[in-house]
Amino acid sequence: MLINLLQFKADGGREHYEDYMREVQVHLEDVGARALYAGNARAFVLGEDPRPWWDTILVVEYPTPAAFVTMVTSEAYADVHVHRANALERAELIATNEWQPEL
Repeated sequence: MLINLLQFKADGGREHYEDYMREVQVHLEDVGARALYAGNARAFVLGEDPRPWWDTILVVEYPTPAAFVTMVTSEAYADVHVHRANALERAELIATNEWQPEL
């Protein structure tokens, strides 16, 4: 899973990211990935600031880390990535592994 913490640019960032999401869908499907969740960050439940720095959290499932690398290094993806670059003031991508604690 790849956790995306996204802060949009003030001038049209969210709209640019919506364009990116529409156009990246085929590239996600090509590598067997899918967006599982997208949500807004309204407030911290626990935290020191009144709200998180990010505007949206996006969770994307890739079948393997190599699938992500294949997608983002393809020539076809480069044309789509321009929308993402125009959309974001700041972003953090966090690669995660599933954890199943022993109970």
